[in-house]
Amino acid sequence: MTVLEELRQAVIDGQAKLAVAKVTQGLEDGQTAETLLQDGLIAAMKEVGRLFEENEIFVPEMLIAARAMNAAIAVLRPKLLEDEVRASGTVAIGTVQGDLHDIGKNLVAMMLQGSGFEVVDLGTDVEPERFVQAVRAGADVVAMSALLTTTMTGMKQVVEAISDAGLRDKVRIVVGGAPLTASYANEIGADGYAPDASKAVRKVREVLIGAVAGGGTADGAV
Repeated sequence: MTVLEELRQAVIDGQAKLAVAKVTQGLEDGQTAETLLQDGLIAAMKEVGRLFEENEIFVPEMLIAARAMNAAIAVLRPKLLEDEVRASGTVAIGTVQGDLHDIGKNLVAMMLQGSGFEVVDLGTDVEPERFVQAVRAGADVVAMSALLTTTMTGMKQVVEAISDAGLRDKVRIVVGGAPLTASYANEIGADGYAPDASKAVRKVREVLIGAVAGGGTADGAV
């Protein structure tokens, strides 16, 4: 196996130490940071997403793979900055005000980072103004999570706050979480809905492409 193949497999298998070793080896062998990112880490996380969607792995395995990817990116990041490799976009992600659940949000954040996005993790119990501030700071996408029906209404407040600030046309909004549906996302004026972490990455890519093309949808299908 090549170093890239070994790196991909290490991430898929959730072997963080091996993933770090293979990134280091790849750099020492003259591989570019962008190649290791695109053909190694991002390719691995796409495969992890496919395996999840086909029910060959489940959330715990996704978390372990994402953590291995994060460990490898920590080694790769200085070289990416040195080489001025641009992120695919900036995503500000957080669990809405009143909701302290973070497992799903953390998984989406790691999957996004592993897919080449710059991620600003706002944490949990995030009030609308903090999402607004993230948009002002340059976020291309706002991603919101909620696990409770009592807190999912906070998503509408965030959309309204961004609109009231005159920033709605500058950002795409994606929502997800156990109680949500595509119809609810449409109802509150979001641009996209994703039922799980794997589809969240695709949806973020999709709404960014839609932003360039001048379109957008909250359809959960990807």
